[in-house]
Amino acid sequence: MVICKVVDIDEAISKIPDNAVIAISGFNMLVAPEYLLLKLFERYEKTGHPQNVFLEVNPIPTAPNGVLDKIAKKIYEDLDQKFLSGILVTYPGWSPYLQKLIQENRIEGYTWSIGTASWFFREVARGFPGVITKVGMRTFLDGREDAGYLNELAREKKRCKVKTIKIDGEEYLLYKAPKPNVTFIRGTTSDEIGNLTTEREGSFTDILNMAQAAKSQPNPGIVIAQVERVARFGSLHPQDVKVPGPLIDYVVIAPPEYHKQSANIQYDPRISGEIIPPTSLELLSKSELNTRKVIARRILLEMAKLIEELGRPILVNLGIGIPSEVAGVANEEGIQDLVFTTVESGPFGGVALLGPDFGASIGPFAIISMADQFANYEGGIIDVASLGFMQVDEQGNVNPSILPGRLPGPGGFPVISYGSPRVIFAGGFTAGKRDIRTENGKLNIVKDGDIAKFVKKVYKVVYSGPVGLEKGQEVIYVTERAVFRLTKKGLVLEEYAPGIDIEKDILNKMEFEPKISSKLREMEKRLFLPRPMGLKEEVERAICRI
Repeated sequence: MVICKVVDIDEAISKIPDNAVIAISGFNMLVAPEYLLLKLFERYEKTGHPQNVFLEVNPIPTAPNGVLDKIAKKIYEDLDQKFLSGILVTYPGWSPYLQKLIQENRIEGYTWSIGTASWFFREVARGFPGVITKVGMRTFLDGREDAGYLNELAREKKRCKVKTIKIDGEEYLLYKAPKPNVTFIRGTTSDEIGNLTTEREGSFTDILNMAQAAKSQPNPGIVIAQVERVARFGSLHPQDVKVPGPLIDYVVIAPPEYHKQSANIQYDPRISGEIIPPTSLELLSKSELNTRKVIARRILLEMAKLIEELGRPILVNLGIGIPSEVAGVANEEGIQDLVFTTVESGPFGGVALLGPDFGASIGPFAIISMADQFANYEGGIIDVASLGFMQVDEQGNVNPSILPGRLPGPGGFPVISYGSPRVIFAGGFTAGKRDIRTENGKLNIVKDGDIAKFVKKVYKVVYSGPVGLEKGQEVIYVTERAVFRLTKKGLVLEEYAPGIDIEKDILNKMEFEPKISSKLREMEKRLFLPRPMGLKEEVERAICRI
């Protein structure tokens, strides 16, 4: 006899108790169980239960105006709300009202890196106390610094902790949080006993580990899965099943509007890898030459040199912002098949989407779990990473996004920047209203930004330059007008843009004095010209010689 686990939404949600610790899947809107979240909050509004829920999300199952963001707005407007007591979130940036709840000390707010949170579910499922890692040492995540606390209520309650431990005399960080007793996950298809597949999803993130964490001892909890369709038991291919049925208690069918592939896409078979589009149909239009493209080109130039050095394609991670534009430039240069890109949510290859659709890729050739993807980053399996920066200081420390009154969270940055053997930090040299042009192979600064980004001391250390040097990382900082390298003596200016005054346009715009390389040179002129740089021919010649 087959016991069917497909139930009405109200029956499933009614099983969730007060004070529940709920793990929820979702890389932005990818595999975000929005219908379960909506009905959970509607039950609270109707009955007053469950109360004092604590959420563990990685990175966040929403986008602007998504269900969780709308719930956060209602909670924010209810000064007596008893629904949400706190959250562990790796990227609250897509929910302005969640940020307000944290900033105004209305709920406990904690943050870790995406990779650490991914591994947390796997480690808790194994019965371990938490995650042991070096990621975050001597940054704001270190227990001797902020410990990932986002507000005073978190500092007081300390529900999630980061402490220093020693193994064989070497320091590590131990990340601890409550074990979830409820998990919400999402897939495409479930059979009658709960076997879950993800064939129409753009990622499957940590859904297996989240289910295992809830089911593990002590006090095994419940797992509820949201799907768009149900199949007969025995009709799903075993190797397609991402979460076996015995780990799932209830299956709920969601309306299409709460089961979108990503924030702005209902369904595109290219995102789930069901169709791999011809390269010729993607990114064929050339982007205009501006300062962002100059930076992206300089990043790609560094990667091309690495391809030549290694004599093979390279595996890379491109962060959000300017680094994400490197893939388009690689396509323009015809070397996209030599730069294998990865996205934190699990895809390899393809064209990564941007903004709230970030996490999905058009035409990936592989999709793995998020925890396994972050093993590629933390273990230095990738060849190089390029990540954005907001502030850099004289020790090479980097703050990518955190300022007073601003709470986007670290995302995958701490793990990727710590683990990659080579890191290219990239961004505009200054911030603020700017008018900077590329003209005739030179840079013309008509109006510069009035906010310094190379500062004496960053507001929050998210990447530690001294730790990177100890690990032997190769680290450079690329801007539209200057390229620096991290050394034991500090930042060294190695390149400057043609057409600019080093003293006026670089040194006077920094809050500290960098070292000047004895081999200081102009950035290559081809970076500033509209025609392609000719990297394909250079790389092919180098590989043929090897």
